[in-house]
Amino acid sequence: MIFGEWIKEFPGGIIVTDAAGKIIDMNEVACKTWEKFGGSGLIGKNILDVHTEPSRSKVKEMLETQAANKYTIDKNGVKKLIYQTPWYKAGAYAGFVELALEIPKDMTNYIRG
Repeated sequence: MIFGEWIKEFPGGIIVTDAAGKIIDMNEVACKTWEKFGGSGLIGKNILDVHTEPSRSKVKEMLETQAANKYTIDKNGVKKLIYQTPWYKAGAYAGFVELALEIPKDMTNYIRG
């Protein structure tokens, strides 16, 4: 694990890639989510190899342009926020981090002004 120990048991999925798209870290939630595709065995594989179209093309574009991608999904009655964003080391592009956070159905929404 390349980051702090707190990430291991963080309640949302975290996947980290290097600048070329190689998966360099996953926390326990991400490993469980991707278990049928290899779970922790995906570490060392390229993120492009675990996506099918049209997702693969989107991820490829993100790696090339270093552009963030944010969206929600609803799968099997569970809604999640997917937040994919570049990360940097000493100011240089180092890869992507994907956060997958469950959105509770009864989540409070505050409007601030």
